[in-house]
Amino acid sequence: MSPLVLDVGNCGFDHSSIRRLLEREFSAEVEQANSQQSALQALRDADYALVLVNRKFDRTGEDGLSLIQAIKSAADLQSTPVMLISNYEEYQSQAVEYGAEPGFGKAQLGDPATRAALAGLLENA
Repeated sequence: MSPLVLDVGNCGFDHSSIRRLLEREFSAEVEQANSQQSALQALRDADYALVLVNRKFDRTGEDGLSLIQAIKSAADLQSTPVMLISNYEEYQSQAVEYGAEPGFGKAQLGDPATRAALAGLLENA
């Protein structure tokens, strides 16, 4: 069965790039949410192998770190792996403090280290 990934808050272009990578490398199915509310509902409706969260949501301007906190503080969701998508190390550090896996920036999407980090979560999902 293909792993299911939720991509939250990315613009259409970035979502397409992420989706292509995940489909090609991991045969993943990728769904998109554009707000914290829709992401939390999606997480309660399906079993996701990974949630990728943009630092600032494209459509709503919401903060991705707030979503990570909400996921990791919800008893029914906290076991779901989450990664922050940001090129800024200070936000990556905060995300990990909140319980996220070490993430990556959009500039590192094609890097072998990014693929390895994703593989650790998706190849056994």
